[in-house]
Amino acid sequence: MQFSIRKATPDDAKTLADLIVELATYEQLMDEAEPSAHRLREHLQEDAQPRCEALLAETDDGTAVGFALFYRHYSTFLTNFGLYLEDLFVRPTYRGEGIGFALLQQVATIAEERNCRRLDWAVLDWNEPAIDFYHEIGAESMTDWTMMRLDEDQIEEVARAESIGEVSVQADDASGDSAAGPSRNRPGPAASPDAFTNGEA
Repeated sequence: MQFSIRKATPDDAKTLADLIVELATYEQLMDEAEPSAHRLREHLQEDAQPRCEALLAETDDGTAVGFALFYRHYSTFLTNFGLYLEDLFVRPTYRGEGIGFALLQQVATIAEERNCRRLDWAVLDWNEPAIDFYHEIGAESMTDWTMMRLDEDQIEEVARAESIGEVSVQADDASGDSAAGPSRNRPGPAASPDAFTNGEA
């Protein structure tokens, strides 16, 4: 199958939002997904601060079949910028055609052109085919790190608290299954290197 990859523009926001919905459906997380084409359009503007960037994979007839969304981050240890790959997704019926790798390769090319010293992403714990694939291309599993999160309400609570004692704790926090933690580590359907996310809902 013939396909091409191009840089997404703000006009592609609706297409990207639709693909994000498909990703959330695939991961059985539609209850957590609320993508906004309007916000995405704003964040894809060249002069947006902060901003994100995206790549679209399309067939010859212009059908969008996958995307990669990424943004800049910073390493204090390296005192240098890198790229964080937030999501990479290929529609299930178009997998096995090399689209996922092509998207990842293009992001790596952009990182190289920008003198980035790191390209980071996260993969669901249950996505063993993807994990094996990333190991094959030389990616390192950061097993010594645990992803942490505050959601919108918890951000507000922590920001306004005068002391840590004023911050409420979810009942299941003590068990390590915090409501603030990444929910995409749940067991899920068999996946492939064409579908991975960093735990951002």
